[in-house]
Amino acid sequence: MQGNTAYRKKIIRSSYVKLIGISIIVSIICCLISYTLKHLTGQVQEYLFEQIIATENKLLIFLPSVGITTIYFLRKYFFQNRKNKGIKEIYTTLETRKDHLPFFKIPSHCVNGFLTVIFGGSTGVEVSTVVATATVGNQAYKHLHSAWAYKTELICAGIIAGVTVLFGSSLGGFLFAFEVIARKYNKTLLISGISSMIVAHLFVHFYDSNPLFTFKVQDWRWQSIPFAMILSLIGGIFALYFTKIVIYAKTFFGGINNNFIRVNLGAITVGVFIFFLPALYGDSYHGLGKILEFSSYDIVNLAYLIPLVLLIFIKPLAASLTLGAGGDGGVFAPSIVTGAFLGVFFAQFCNHYLGTHLVIINFALFGAAAMLSAAIHAPLTATFIISSIVPSGYLLLFPLFISSVISKILAKKIYPYNVYTYKEFSSSRNVIN
Repeated sequence: MQGNTAYRKKIIRSSYVKLIGISIIVSIICCLISYTLKHLTGQVQEYLFEQIIATENKLLIFLPSVGITTIYFLRKYFFQNRKNKGIKEIYTTLETRKDHLPFFKIPSHCVNGFLTVIFGGSTGVEVSTVVATATVGNQAYKHLHSAWAYKTELICAGIIAGVTVLFGSSLGGFLFAFEVIARKYNKTLLISGISSMIVAHLFVHFYDSNPLFTFKVQDWRWQSIPFAMILSLIGGIFALYFTKIVIYAKTFFGGINNNFIRVNLGAITVGVFIFFLPALYGDSYHGLGKILEFSSYDIVNLAYLIPLVLLIFIKPLAASLTLGAGGDGGVFAPSIVTGAFLGVFFAQFCNHYLGTHLVIINFALFGAAAMLSAAIHAPLTATFIISSIVPSGYLLLFPLFISSVISKILAKKIYPYNVYTYKEFSSSRNVIN
């Protein structure tokens, strides 16, 4: 009996070692995919935008149509008319051991996400990265005999690496995999997750350590907490607004039979929005950076506030239209950007009209965390991701966590679904999350 027990323990230890090794390999591959997609998209997006603004900005109206039309033909002829359903398809894969994410989803999501964003589609490459890296993990599970028992573990290992590189937060990637994807904890998930997290953290440390924004946060004061809580409630409401219009847009565009009308109706509408509000172009991180820079001058007038209010309302709409028309992407970038716009407006309004002294960059981050948390129902993920997009963001961990929790509770109480768990997504003809 003791011999059998010792042998069983030896087999278990051996399987754990194999799981660690495969998780490390998956993590390295996914780090490279995420790094390439992130930086190539950012550089090309910035180059195209600057060239068009400097020459003929009316082309902004038609540019999203070019990107989404290209995606349509690629999907029809190169990817054999197979649909991308975003994170929803990861859930479907995890429900049964026999269902897999096919290999084509790696190039499909990477290429489609890249084309969507560089041509101005008002979303980001985050969800494209998540599905592509999940597919790497799924393919490792499918083809390696020693990984047959660890499907969820390897999918999560890939996702952790991808999200870590996107935002520079290994904890953010780790928590996203557990809060949003696996939605459970066990020993093998922790083994694979920690292995991937360590590899991704080292990759970011040595190769991609620059944060998304260079604005340094300032110490927060307890007196600002009530204002942060109010902003969190508003952010939760805007996240619901975003969720609802994403659902409506996908349902509406899914009912349009004419492909030309479906693609161009959404894409050209997005282009018109971008023409009047260039900060909507692509993932809008560049636009947010300029607004944060301008807000440091503490100038408040109608010429400043009105465009900011329009951005708060139209960014979710533009993202929804991009997805409905056939673009590839999700809610990460739109939620972060819209929440930050909301936080800037809230702080500027309170400072100017209520005589407060709220720190603009801090409240931009509180708003971003609140809206991201409410959109994906993941407060810990939102807290650590948002704290990592600026230098010294960890100084705001406590108020960011408070903001994330409050907004998530409100959003879930009013409407229990988020854009990933809404059950009718799978019935839409054109579901691309």
